[in-house]
Formats: sequence, C-alpha cells, structure tokens
Amino acid sequence: MADIKIFAGGSGQAFARGMCSYLGVELRPAETIKFSEGNTYVKIGEHVRGEEVYLVQPIGGGAGAAANDDFVELLFWMDAFKRSGAKYVTAVIPYFSYGKGDKKDEPRVSIRARVVAESIELAGADRIIAMDLHAPQIQGFFKKPLDHLLARPLLARSIEAQCLEDLVIVSPDAGFAKSARKYASRLGLPVAIADKCRSCDDEKAEILDVIGEVRGRNAMIVDDFSISGGTLVALCRQLKARGAKRVYACLTHLPLSEAGIENIEGSDIEYVIATDSVPPRRPLDPGRFKIVSAAPLFAEVVRRMQERQAIGDLMESLPEGMLRDSRT
Repeated sequence: MADIKIFAGGSGQAFARGMCSYLGVELRPAETIKFSEGNTYVKIGEHVRGEEVYLVQPIGGGAGAAANDDFVELLFWMDAFKRSGAKYVTAVIPYFSYGKGDKKDEPRVSIRARVVAESIELAGADRIIAMDLHAPQIQGFFKKPLDHLLARPLLARSIEAQCLEDLVIVSPDAGFAKSARKYASRLGLPVAIADKCRSCDDEKAEILDVIGEVRGRNAMIVDDFSISGGTLVALCRQLKARGAKRVYACLTHLPLSEAGIENIEGSDIEYVIATDSVPPRRPLDPGRFKIVSAAPLFAEVVRRMQERQAIGDLMESLPEGMLRDSRT
C-alpha cells in the first residue's frame, strides 16, 4: 500500500487519518492556512508529479468551519495538484453539504449542487468519491466519474449490534421512505413513514402524521443528515404521543449546529448513531452519540481503485475486517 498517496484538507484531517490507518500508509504532508481577512492558502508538502493522489475534504460542518470555506479550499487543492503535475486527482468528499440544492423548485434560485459539482471538476478533479448524497440525481451533475457510496450496510450492522427489541424503522418523510424500507428489509423489521411539512426555506419542519404502527414499539428514525435536529425532535414527540416506548435515530452524516446538539441532548431521543463523515463542532457525549467510522469504507474503495478491482459489492455487504476497524 506504500504507493497510495492520501492528502487531507483542513476539514478532512481526522477522516484521512482513519483511512490511512486502515490501509497501513502514512498521511502525506499538506498545509492549510487561513489568513485573518478570510483568504485560504494551501500547499502540497511533497513531490506529486505523475502520481495518483487522493484529497480528503468534507464540505460543511466541523468545528468553526463553513461549507463555503471547505468548498473553496477543495477547489484550491484540485488546482494545486494539477499545477504540480499530478497524473490523476480524486476528490474524496465524505459529506457534500450542498446536496439539498439539487433542483430549481421555485423562481429565481440557483441549482447549487450543480454549480458546486461543475466547479470541482473545472478546478481539476478527475474523479469524485462521495457518500449518501441527499438526492441521487446529483450524480448526474458530475461529468467526471463519481463513486457514490452507501452507509446503509455499515449503519445497519451498528443497529443490529444494539440488540433492540420490538423495533420499527421510521422514515422522517416520504422522500426518505425508499431508503427506510431498505433498512427495514435488511434488518427484517416493519417500517413507518412520517408526513412532514416545511412551509419555508428554513430548518424548521412540522410533522403532520405518522403512517404505520408504532404503539408499544421502540422506534429507530433513519435519515441522511440533520443540522438543527428539529425534524428528529419533532418526530420523536409525535412517536411518543402515538405510544412508542423509546426513540432512537440513525443518520449517515452529523453536521449538527451547536443548537442542534443541544436540541437532541434536551429531547427524548435515547441516542443517535452516525458516521464520522463530518468532524463534530465540539466533543460529543458518547452516551447520546454513537459514532461509527466510515473511513475504512472509503479506504477499501481507494485500495480497490488502485488495484483496479470492482467496488459494487461494498454497497450490499462489508468485509468483517472493515466492520472491526469501523468501531469508534
């Protein structure tokens, strides 16, 4: 594995170290400096001419980070690698925060995900690796190859490990129902679906109804991410009102704001299972937030890409060694 060159941007340091640990390689030297007036400076710490390189940079979330800063830094990294003669540059983006900007659903708005995708490619990315994009059609915004990974096998194993009885899988809205059914099918559990209404472009949603039987059961809400925790907390209240015994949540990404962390900690949600695709804004209570590392999944994909092997089977099942390395 000595020929795999993994670099990390400012928001990707911890995740990249997890990938390198799985692969048994060293994280390559790189430097990010943010100047006081807001400018970002990046510098590759070694020769990369003619090399295949991987740059790890989640977009959005993290302590003191903003999605726009992460995005612009990623563009600078792509440009730096291309100008340094790298043969092939892969952008590893565990969390793609502009995933909700996937359509023009009202007048005079930008399709932000398309703009971001096109910019990353124009800056120099030859390939992109991402996980659980908010909308599958975002893959079509990229002209370059994109490997879209799924966290479901990893998170489903984590749910199984909790040994929860009388469990029902709950989708927070109709849009996530298909994914929720796949969780339920994989785990052999029933599913319920919430009817959610969002009246404006903020982070507040109203739960109107829950379709499916939850009375007397423990409920596991599954979703791709949460920022404010508002939907999770509102749905938890509705589930409790309908007779659910205990409520848990399972998310791919955890870009929670400070207020979002407080919302969940002050709610009746027993705990949240999530991956480490987003660096947390502050240390999280391990009793309320159970973090499963997705770094081994990304690392295994990188290994197979280097060895020109297929990665499709990773979307359904994971090697046992990877599951052991995913425990945090």
